[in-house]
Amino acid sequence: MNASTTSSPPADLVSIRRQIDTMLADFVAAKARAATATRLPVDLAEAVREFLSAGGKRIRPLLCVLGWLAAGGSPDIPESVLRAAGALEMFHAAVLIHDDIIDSSDTRRDRPTAHRALAVRHQTRSDADCFGEHAAILLGDLAFIWSGELLHTAGLTPRMLTAALSVLDAMRGDVQYGQYLDLLATGHPDADLDRALQIIRYKTVAYTCQRPLQLGAALADAAPEVHAALLAYASPLGEAFQLRDDLLGVFGDPAVSGKSSADDLRDGKHSALIAIAFARADAAQAAQLRALLGNPELDEKAAAHCRAIIAATGAATEIGRMIAGRRDLALAALDARPLPPSASNALRAMAIRITAIDTSSVTAAHPAEIRQPEGVKP
Repeated sequence: MNASTTSSPPADLVSIRRQIDTMLADFVAAKARAATATRLPVDLAEAVREFLSAGGKRIRPLLCVLGWLAAGGSPDIPESVLRAAGALEMFHAAVLIHDDIIDSSDTRRDRPTAHRALAVRHQTRSDADCFGEHAAILLGDLAFIWSGELLHTAGLTPRMLTAALSVLDAMRGDVQYGQYLDLLATGHPDADLDRALQIIRYKTVAYTCQRPLQLGAALADAAPEVHAALLAYASPLGEAFQLRDDLLGVFGDPAVSGKSSADDLRDGKHSALIAIAFARADAAQAAQLRALLGNPELDEKAAAHCRAIIAATGAATEIGRMIAGRRDLALAALDARPLPPSASNALRAMAIRITAIDTSSVTAAHPAEIRQPEGVKP
């Protein structure tokens, strides 16, 4: 790490997030007022507001702004860049709303998922559950439309808009293919680690890290070497982030994660964790995993048994090593190719934060098998 990097404070991610959240809240509030004025149901705008206000890491819009700063963009973030970054978060909301329907999830960020919340809101209907799912499909579509509107009304120059659309079109395609690959594999987990990593690369790496950074850099008309540096950082970081998410999806404490730690087991998700567990399992362990994974009626006792088998294979420990190794590659990329120190230091902090595993956030099942990546603090 060079001296200029160590001495320069990172970009203020807390302030940037606050600006993005304020902009999104104002945008949705305006949509609610417009619905009221035209006598349209306001509950869709209200549902988007509730979803966005429930939390979330805001990784994608923050990385977009950091891409802008890494390419030499002004530290006084223009409103146009904030709106482009916010468009990523609105698109993310659309993806999550639809993903929760596909997964039949009950909770997201420690609150009812959008389709469950809409069902409760209209619980006097005889078809409340079906209505909730159908309405949430429309809600996700609406969030997707609003994502496009945020971008097109951001006040970008023609050059910036053309560059942004090129990145966003690719990102939207990436995540849909990733979702479809995930859907194909769900319910049929096996020892194929390459297939699990392919899902990660399309569903998470490009969508969560690569494209947001690329978008911000493109808005600032970044030089090719900046794009190359950000790609070298984003590719391993995106994999580490999803590996961590998959680990916590099985071993995470619901009180911390805000979602059930049995859903992925009930769905039979084909993750790297499960692929490694199958590859290392003996015949008896593999037979038990095949019998348990993908059972929609899996109770907590059976889920705990699944976790015990997975931990006994050493799969959780191996995932921890993979997370640490990929995080280190991302950090090394920042050292190898100089970027503006404030952006580089913020990217470093982001990498550490989104790959750290706080042992207090995992279940008590075989805690010795789950270790925070070496050298990382939450």
